Amino acid sequence: MGGIGDTEPPLKRMKFPLGEPDSSNTSLVACSFRESMAKPLPSQGDGEIIGSQGVIKKSEFVKIITRALYSLGYDKTGAILEEESGIPLHSSVVNKFMQLVLDGKWDDSVATLHTINLLDENAIRSTTFLIMEQKFLELLEIGKLNAALDTLRNEIVPLRINISRTHELAACVIAPSKLDLSCQNLDVAKSRSKLLDKLQKLLPAAVMIPEKRLEHLVELALDVQRDACIFHNSLDSDLSLYQDHHCGRNRIPTQTSQILQGHSDEVWFLQFSHNGKYLASSSKDQSTIIWEVKEDGHVSLKHVLTGHCKPVLVASWSLDDCELLTCGLEENVRRWDVNSGKCRHVYEKHGIGLISCGWFADGRGIFSGMTDKSICLWDLTGRELQCWKGQRTLKISDMAITDDGKKIISICKETAILLLDREANFERLIEEEDLITSFSLSKDNKFLLVNLMNQEIHLWDIEGDIKVVAKYKGHKRARFVIRSCFGGFEQAFVASGSEDSQVYIWHRDSGELIMALPGHSGAVNCVSWSPTNLHMLASASDDRTIRIWGLKDQLNLMGGPKLSKQ
Repeated sequence: MGGIGDTEPPLKRMKFPLGEPDSSNTSLVACSFRESMAKPLPSQGDGEIIGSQGVIKKSEFVKIITRALYSLGYDKTGAILEEESGIPLHSSVVNKFMQLVLDGKWDDSVATLHTINLLDENAIRSTTFLIMEQKFLELLEIGKLNAALDTLRNEIVPLRINISRTHELAACVIAPSKLDLSCQNLDVAKSRSKLLDKLQKLLPAAVMIPEKRLEHLVELALDVQRDACIFHNSLDSDLSLYQDHHCGRNRIPTQTSQILQGHSDEVWFLQFSHNGKYLASSSKDQSTIIWEVKEDGHVSLKHVLTGHCKPVLVASWSLDDCELLTCGLEENVRRWDVNSGKCRHVYEKHGIGLISCGWFADGRGIFSGMTDKSICLWDLTGRELQCWKGQRTLKISDMAITDDGKKIISICKETAILLLDREANFERLIEEEDLITSFSLSKDNKFLLVNLMNQEIHLWDIEGDIKVVAKYKGHKRARFVIRSCFGGFEQAFVASGSEDSQVYIWHRDSGELIMALPGHSGAVNCVSWSPTNLHMLASASDDRTIRIWGLKDQLNLMGGPKLSKQ
């Protein structure tokens, strides 16, 4: 029928709508179009509803399945589904329109465009512009300059849309070498196929089913399930279409897998490296330890860094994790080589103590808060580059710099955090009603986790209008500096130390307290969630130990928690 044998599936026309065409596209479409004219499909299922909720129209459901089959390359199966269901993917008018575009019959395609239902005037004009643009470029390519100019003057300009592109097309006539490659070396078959892609985005979905519509709907469903899962802490690769997604508490690191004993006094701070291969811990015993995290999750001592004459407040990893900064209490900042454990440089200022440290975004320098309440920037050799004086920091102060290097963040008053824009030389304040003890910056630099004296942790949105978006309660804090952190899949959780010797974990968005983890015998001063292992959490305590937390099933495989004495 229509030149196709009985064994050839009907409606093969649907192979071409998107993607790179092959040499048989035009002939396949032509044959299929003739066949569809000779053997029109009865329209079925237009008003039929399927599904338990009564909201899915059968015709739409079948069409997006058909569209998915063609997108996946299952052309024969898609054609069979169209024939068996009696529900064509596109109407005969739309098929005719697409075939005319592929054949380069521009005037006929525009005429057919006006016969398609559901199109408003704006859609028709925008679609006509793209068609005439293609006509113009093809005429220009084959050297028909007068015909191209005629199309530009009489068919494109009167549309009165996309004026800037119209000027570009006019420039193509004068100096094609100065414009983009759309004016040169035009591959007709590919460019017409790409034109259909563009036209599809302009036309209503009911006229031309969007590419990968079924995939989009499935992804939305998975997103909804993932967002509704309060314990979600697994990679997207773990999601399955076979069943609804739900994570249990067993996906949160709640079991002690290792107890690290390397410090001889209270452990005040710890932080995983960016690549998750190392863990740095600093202590009241004036030392810093670099721990190495093996591929199997086992943590072992790599280096003990000594040289400070006072307790070590904080440590900060370079972007490439090859170096580590440590800051002694009102003393100096030291830069260490991670591989050798040797000190490369000591940063200090005569008569002024340093109280915090961090790296430039490009890794070429460091910054530090000073006891005179200023913030100073040095290059790696120790040459001072810049210094902001005045009330910029406190004696015990956290500091951070955004990844773009533009903003420095510091506790500048007992109840305020300074957001200093280096480029614009502009300052903004985050103001709390209670005393601020510490803060943590999110990985995307958009949120700040602020620990308060009143036993609350506030999540601040620092993009645009600065505001509190969540609060976390339940942990204990009365005397010491307690630090918290973001963690888990897409940093969906908040973890914090506590003076009651427990580690607390909340759901970031809802603020719901998920669990409290006992184990330490002293105040938990700091926690750090591995950036590369969703199921590894570390905590530092006054009991002089560091606990590594993992999943219960992993712990069973390891045979119970390990005590690591160094």
